[in-house]
Amino acid sequence: VQLQASGGGLVQTGGSLRLSCAASGRTISTYYMAWFRQAPGKEREFVAGITSSGGSTYYADSVKGRFTISRDNAKNTVYLQMNSLKPKDTAVYYCAAEPRGPITLATRYNYWGQGTLVTVSS
Repeated sequence: VQLQASGGGLVQTGGSLRLSCAASGRTISTYYMAWFRQAPGKEREFVAGITSSGGSTYYADSVKGRFTISRDNAKNTVYLQMNSLKPKDTAVYYCAAEPRGPITLATRYNYWGQGTLVTVSS
């Protein structure tokens, strides 16, 4: 499965962005999907995850209440709605897919998008 992340950009503190992750090659309807992020000089960290049906979602404590992950299996796409953005949210955001979840360890994922840069200015 190939993943293409988009929607990043420059936003001010308190602003919002919506990231999209479009899949091709095969349907992602049976995959657990997740978003990770990596800031300069830091390890890649789990942000949010969603089960194949969309029935369950998981979030890092740092984004709970501000970010929402969702999916549209008919469109083969996963989204990350990011509200109340903070400078510490600045990072390259990656989407990832794995047949089984939930998984928060980046090393467990076999399928990755190319990343989209989110910059939050103070």
